[in-house]
Amino acid sequence: MPCSLRALLFAVLLVSWALPGTGAAQPAPTRPRARELGIPFGGQPGPLDAITDVAGVEVGHTTLISGQGRLVKGKGPVRTGVTAVWPRGKASDEPTFAAIYALNGNGEMTGSHWVNESGLLSGPVTLTNTFSVGTVHQAVIAWASKQGKAFDFSLPVVAETYDGVLNDIEGFHVKPEHVFRALDGARGGPVAEGSVGGGTGMICHGFKGGIGTASRKLPEAQGGYTVGVLVQCNYGLRKPFSVAGVPVGEEIPDLQACHTGGQAPSNAFNSGMAACPEKGASRQEAFHEDLGSIIVIVATDAPLLPHQLGRVARRVPLGIGKMGGFGADPSGDIFLAFSTQGTRPSAQGAVSTVGMLENERITPLFEATVQATQEAILNALLAADTLTGVDGVRVFALPQDRLMEAMKKYGRK
Repeated sequence: MPCSLRALLFAVLLVSWALPGTGAAQPAPTRPRARELGIPFGGQPGPLDAITDVAGVEVGHTTLISGQGRLVKGKGPVRTGVTAVWPRGKASDEPTFAAIYALNGNGEMTGSHWVNESGLLSGPVTLTNTFSVGTVHQAVIAWASKQGKAFDFSLPVVAETYDGVLNDIEGFHVKPEHVFRALDGARGGPVAEGSVGGGTGMICHGFKGGIGTASRKLPEAQGGYTVGVLVQCNYGLRKPFSVAGVPVGEEIPDLQACHTGGQAPSNAFNSGMAACPEKGASRQEAFHEDLGSIIVIVATDAPLLPHQLGRVARRVPLGIGKMGGFGADPSGDIFLAFSTQGTRPSAQGAVSTVGMLENERITPLFEATVQATQEAILNALLAADTLTGVDGVRVFALPQDRLMEAMKKYGRK
């Protein structure tokens, strides 16, 4: 699909959606994605370059943005939300084959033991902030109960990353109704990226991060399968940040998080943060080490069994590593891969027959996963705008012009 047509469809879709929790329309994207900038990650994307290129996958967001100024626990400012990913769409109750892998486990993905034990994923995958996992977990079960599916969804998969730098995370602002909106509002088509849903308050490599997505379509000679990736990126130091081999973090060492208020932030986590530079200045030092995480969801229509999906999930860190992540000790780097092939054959009986791609044909899916993971991370960064949150803490967007200057400097554009 031509970029201009895709952008038009994206704009029409986003303007038609209400931004849950704020009552405002979601703005159409104003900055191009990695693919439109010509940044080379390899491979051929699907029509939308999104996880929804895998037929049946639906994504929904609830974005909560309100308040400004000093942190008042329980009142705000609020910069958080929920993202829901339905592997077969919300109308289906058929499970998918799935597997979960953790590069570094300082994080949470509920239901992971049963997914790896049974090889099956039932219901949606939801993403939120660290302190809202319990609320989202209960809300998914409550939603399923209303549909008469509570037993099937009794161990929902809920994953998190920490947004307390920008958000009143101890205020527990995510409520069941916000989860319901994300679940009910999920759909196929273009996926909103950046500071939306569970990614609203997230930071990635010192820039404003959040939700990002990308896909790859294999050539027909390799099966013609699609691989889609969605990330909630909230990880990484600035210096190692790399794009297609270019040391972008070294080229853009400034624009670190800072606070705009007249006094230091009251949040203990942000207490060592420097004040933002005076107007016209651009340099300030980083205020903390890598305390973030990244959740990655990989979808494919290739006929893979759970053990093969585990192999796919274990390739995600290769993409993160190429971007400059290394699974730091305080990071929760947890990945889930699922296949949309049928798990309930039409002829039910004591023995079920399902398909399996031969192992010698799986390598192109590994490559596609690595490529799409990199691009999804960069798409999250490119879509996110500079955001100011609790105590006037400001996290800057990745400047597209300086990114492209770095790419050109190293002959990658």
